[in-house]
Amino acid sequence: MAEKRLEPGLTIHYQDYNPNGSPGVLLLHGLGATGESWQLQIPALIKAGYRVIVPDLRGFGKSTYPGGRNNPKIMAQDMVDLMEGLALEKFHLIGISLGGTVALELVLAEPEMAKSLVITNSFAKLRPKKISLWFFYVMRLILVHLIGIETQASYVADRLFPEPGQDEPRSAFRDQVSQSNHRGYRSTMRSLAFFDVTSEVGEIQIPTLVITSEKDTVVPPTSQAELAELIPGSQQIIIKDAGHAVIVEKPDEYNQVIYGFLQKQN
Repeated sequence: MAEKRLEPGLTIHYQDYNPNGSPGVLLLHGLGATGESWQLQIPALIKAGYRVIVPDLRGFGKSTYPGGRNNPKIMAQDMVDLMEGLALEKFHLIGISLGGTVALELVLAEPEMAKSLVITNSFAKLRPKKISLWFFYVMRLILVHLIGIETQASYVADRLFPEPGQDEPRSAFRDQVSQSNHRGYRSTMRSLAFFDVTSEVGEIQIPTLVITSEKDTVVPPTSQAELAELIPGSQQIIIKDAGHAVIVEKPDEYNQVIYGFLQKQN
């Protein structure tokens, strides 16, 4: 794993796979996860000839947290700085959940950098209509602020991977969350409650794909459909019988979807 110091107290750790490949693909992970969450996509992208950049966002995994606010806009600027430092000024951008919000902010800030955009199980604004989802979000906030990040990780892992045969991904997710900086995690979670780019995403002009898991219990599919409607010319694909962690649950189907989309943009 490589690292890049972006500012005092902030070092971004990342993996740079197939450095001679082209074009580049930047993969952005979800809340509490790390770049390791993309391990089932990386080999397929390398095989297709892409250069694959997989960072840990600030405060997550092995990337440091310098303190202060932590939100998608700040993380997006980190990624701009990272990619410019790698001399990758034009690349495909793929984000899931939190990573999707970071990807949106990056494209809005630097519209010329991304060749295309893939947003998976994410949103422009998160305002669920179901009381059960509000309860889930509130419980996460209570657990992470008052009890501890590890307990919150177990609570979320059980929702992401509820089946008896999902012990391995459930454990892997808990391990990834445990690497997070606790203050950075809490700040990021709070920021998502106020995240709202609904008035801005209509400016996005690059080819955009919104991937939605049919059985996502973390980000409502209705919120994802609203995002797709707001981005001009975007396409939405629904992956059947998949939950929020689709990149782990349905990796082959997910890889086929992103490969088909990226190939059209090269």
